[in-house]
Amino acid sequence: MKYSEITYPDVNNGEGCRVTLFVSGCSHRCKGCHNPETWNFDFGKDFNDDVKIRLFDIVSKPYIKGLTLSGGDPLDSYDDVLELVKEFRNRFGETKDIWVYTGYVIDDLLNLNKEEILEYVDVLVDGEYIEEQRDVSLAFRGSKNQRIIKIKERYL
Repeated sequence: MKYSEITYPDVNNGEGCRVTLFVSGCSHRCKGCHNPETWNFDFGKDFNDDVKIRLFDIVSKPYIKGLTLSGGDPLDSYDDVLELVKEFRNRFGETKDIWVYTGYVIDDLLNLNKEEILEYVDVLVDGEYIEEQRDVSLAFRGSKNQRIIKIKERYL
């Protein structure tokens, strides 16, 4: 898996001060995307054990509420991201939360056998960015069709 950057403290991609990992690769290629460079699966740097150790070290700071996965589309690198969120839960339990941004809608995850990740994610922001539905007044999303789904409250 490749990633374009890690940002922190980030208050734009979820509630509270967060660490955001921008995963490279996206099959959606939404018109008007604010990160089109991350569509390419080979863009950026390798996500390796050293990067993961640094990421977890940053997340462990007491003022960091959790981890956000964005991109690209992190669920286009499903196996690697699933492994990452499992390790995250093993290390942090429920003391830190996980937000995932994806162009897929939740039903797509079920149809594509990608639903296991929902066991580890607290909040899913789903749906492709639709430029014609852009709304800068929305919190934590770019277009009106996108939903903030609190997985733990709604499904578990």
